[in-house]
Amino acid sequence: MNNAAPAPARTRGRPRGNPPTRASIVSAARSLFLERGYRRTTLRAVAGEAGVDPALIAYHFGSKKALFADVMQFQCAQALTVDDVLAGDRATLPDRLIDAVTDLWEDADFRRLTAEGDEAAEVIREYLEQELLARLVEFLGGRDATTRATAVVTILGGLIYTRYLNPLPTPAALDPSEVRRVLAPALRAALAPGSRTAAATRAGRGGSPASGGGLVRS
Repeated sequence: MNNAAPAPARTRGRPRGNPPTRASIVSAARSLFLERGYRRTTLRAVAGEAGVDPALIAYHFGSKKALFADVMQFQCAQALTVDDVLAGDRATLPDRLIDAVTDLWEDADFRRLTAEGDEAAEVIREYLEQELLARLVEFLGGRDATTRATAVVTILGGLIYTRYLNPLPTPAALDPSEVRRVLAPALRAALAPGSRTAAATRAGRGGSPASGGGLVRS
């Protein structure tokens, strides 16, 4: 009579104990996306690289497209860390924004990931809209914060498009320091409070003609 206990069956889905983290799966996926490209990378291959059951990837990400989005978001977040960019002297914020964008896009691995076409473009749009734009609105504050933040993201989006995604010869030929010199003034203007806000501030200090604090010509 065989009294040996049967070997436990392999369970699918979320493993017990210390399951690999999302980060380890994203890291494995990043390596394969860079090596094989989006279309030739399968979830089964990612699972093998990460040493997990394919069902665990489905549990965490749902689809290959969502996993790719996480890889791209991870790349964006590493270079364009919004907290770090917004910290420090507001006077140099335009320089930090431009440096963050150029540092990200000058990275060869990131450029290879962005070559994946529609999938990459969608992730970049979502990052600019949901992360950078939303955080800038919160950071700037005030009634015109959305307008100012939108202007900033539009300028940075134009930089990305004309220098990297569909490069024009002149922007593409600039080195990062020249990009900063050319675009920093436009970003400073975009970040500055609008004329209505400035006028309201002056009025509050008694500086507007209507309040009697302005110059009155004789």
